Amino acid sequence: MASRRYGACVLYQRAAVLGMMCRGMSAAADLHSQVDFLKGEPHRNHPGVTNLKTLRLPEELQMAARCIIQRAEVPRLADRAHSLTNFLWSRKSPVEESSLRKRAVILEKELWEKEMDKKADIDEQLLEDRIRKKVFSELKKTTYHWKTTRYDEELGVVYMASRLAGGYAAVKRALNEIKKKDSSFAPQSLLDFGSGLGTVVWASHSYWGDSLKEMVCVDSSGPMNVLAERLLKGDEERAEPHIKQVYFRQFLPVSPKVQFDLVVAAFTLSELQNVKEREDTVLTLWRKTSSYLVLVENGTKEGHQMLMEARDTLLKKQDQIVHDIRPAAVFAPCPHERTCPKLASAITTPCNFNQMYQPLPLPGRNERQTEKFSYLILARTELGGTESEGVDWGRLISPVKRRTRHVHCRMCCPDGKLQHLVVTARKQSRDVYRCARSSDWGDRLPMRQGDAEDAESDSER
Repeated sequence: MASRRYGACVLYQRAAVLGMMCRGMSAAADLHSQVDFLKGEPHRNHPGVTNLKTLRLPEELQMAARCIIQRAEVPRLADRAHSLTNFLWSRKSPVEESSLRKRAVILEKELWEKEMDKKADIDEQLLEDRIRKKVFSELKKTTYHWKTTRYDEELGVVYMASRLAGGYAAVKRALNEIKKKDSSFAPQSLLDFGSGLGTVVWASHSYWGDSLKEMVCVDSSGPMNVLAERLLKGDEERAEPHIKQVYFRQFLPVSPKVQFDLVVAAFTLSELQNVKEREDTVLTLWRKTSSYLVLVENGTKEGHQMLMEARDTLLKKQDQIVHDIRPAAVFAPCPHERTCPKLASAITTPCNFNQMYQPLPLPGRNERQTEKFSYLILARTELGGTESEGVDWGRLISPVKRRTRHVHCRMCCPDGKLQHLVVTARKQSRDVYRCARSSDWGDRLPMRQGDAEDAESDSER
């Protein structure tokens, strides 16, 4: 009896050892298959990490801004800067004329039906005039009144106090996607449409200062162009600009054949009056793009919606004027080119990201702040598509939740779905697990073939 028990124990131990060896071999094979995505980088700085630490304005830019603000002596600057920030954040899209007409027709029909139910004897012409006045009055009360923001020098200074640091942080974070994923990219020319205070020039120069030879800033506001130039010169009229080869214009270059390596429009689409104007602008900017087009907006529903409109325009619509036949491809943040799953869900939420930054040192604004923004980067591709890295990457769309021996990740996946993925060393591999623990909202994370199948979709939760 004892010998039988001893034999059973030996068999059990051998089976356990064999199982451990198999699991070890499986994990080793998995690790071997995944190790290439690190490209020699430590896990905390893997290729999918694009988040930046708390950003500060370049010292020269910060000193120039403080000098301009002090000289301007704008009354109630702190209050006005706070109000402008709130206004720009809460701003809605302009109501389209077609939508307004549709609402007017529905309202008019409802009012006519109410009058007909009364069966009163009344002059039809008088009734028609009264209904039209009611419709006009109701639409006036319930329609969002959008208007163009016109910046004079004083409002430009207020904008500088409220948005200079936050705008710079959002643009620099978006451009970091290109810097991280395409390290060989060395642009020689830049077009900044809706350039405002020139934050795109400063952010781009911080990455590609050695290669950029021509930077064209286009803004319809003359006073904003003057302020942007003063910032470059440290608010000294006769001084040499800190960044050279920057040219200011109020209109886009006329020739459609002139292209720029990098084209950026930050917080500009929201200043255009309707869908048609935004569509025409995006197509024009794309014609002028030879490598990358970067669009940045507030991280609101409206901002995200405008970026998705731009995405659909360039991916699905045929441009009538074509000088560069290379098609558009989504570079970031989307890991796919399908319909945005955030727009397809029952409850629409914007796809946005956070970047911490240090604001201008003004009274009551010394604490670091968070810029919430949405962005879209499109790339020119050779016909036939781009080369694959051999690894599928998903995008983290909310803060990572780190727990004991596992990590909860909400991701937008290459199959166009939102997934809740629980990452463990045993399931995904030690490398992927360590990368997940080092990643956060907005970063990319490598995915195995079976991850999407194992994950729980947001629609099922």
